Amino acid sequence: MPSLKEIKNRIASVNSTRKITSAMKMVASSKLHHAQVQIEKMLPYESMLEHIVKTFLASDAEAGTIYELEREVKKVVLVVFASNSSLCGGFNSNIIKLMQQAIAGYEHLGRENILIYPIGRKVAEKVTKLGYRSAGDFSALADKPNSAECIRIATELGAMFRTGEVDKVELIYHHFKSAGSQILTRKTLLPIDVESIVEEDHERDLTSNIITKKAQDYLKKHHKEEKSQQTEAKPLNDNFIVEPDLDTVLGVLVPKVVHLALYTALLDSNASEHAARMVAMQTATDNADELLRELNLQYNKSRQQAITNELLDIVGGSVNN
Repeated sequence: MPSLKEIKNRIASVNSTRKITSAMKMVASSKLHHAQVQIEKMLPYESMLEHIVKTFLASDAEAGTIYELEREVKKVVLVVFASNSSLCGGFNSNIIKLMQQAIAGYEHLGRENILIYPIGRKVAEKVTKLGYRSAGDFSALADKPNSAECIRIATELGAMFRTGEVDKVELIYHHFKSAGSQILTRKTLLPIDVESIVEEDHERDLTSNIITKKAQDYLKKHHKEEKSQQTEAKPLNDNFIVEPDLDTVLGVLVPKVVHLALYTALLDSNASEHAARMVAMQTATDNADELLRELNLQYNKSRQQAITNELLDIVGGSVNN
């Protein structure tokens, strides 16, 4: 049985660890709020761009671009979104596992025909360890999402697809739904199916950092009730005048959809990382609290036992005298 001093030292150690995990949870919560604000600012642009593209596609069934052209897959690019640091639960391991599954599906192409864009240090290290080709260092993008850099990468991928250097581009990331729910996602970026990409699930809870399921269900129900009470917005005027022609306009709009898809995946991954870290640190703090309760109980029992033994010694000594 450990001595009182050993138990006391362990209590002090657990207390110190608990302070660290609690502080990290607060930092992650603050960063998550900032990431949610970034997604919220992006959504109006996303909604309007999707509405315009949908309208153009509905106006002419034969309209299309080179980005929609499907061909035999001989060379593939994987854009994988992870983080630069750990202590975020299974966030990085799940992404790496899905990336390895995707690579296994393309192994017949040969390593030289698989190119990976690793967004985040963790996935970059894994790609190097596995011996696959990496497109460069994008670790800064994982910490600070940058739309300009995303546009540069998307433009580069689009040029490679147009010239035939690449036949398919896939995204692997976490889709952010709420602070307690991030969905591991693998989707095709190029060739682009505009109709499917604009009909994806955009339901996100960007108003709360609460991670308990009961609280989330309540907020979701409350949000739906509020939404049902709101008056319906008037539909936009879809009577567009297209100049010079539909194909030219789509040739400009579709690359923007690709840029937006890449930037959205980056924002989702960034928010998911902070949410996962917040959940992990909350769990660690709760475990520390439980451990402290057990150690304090053990300390009090040992202390009481020591006092009882001393009293017995004193009583025994007086009786003998």
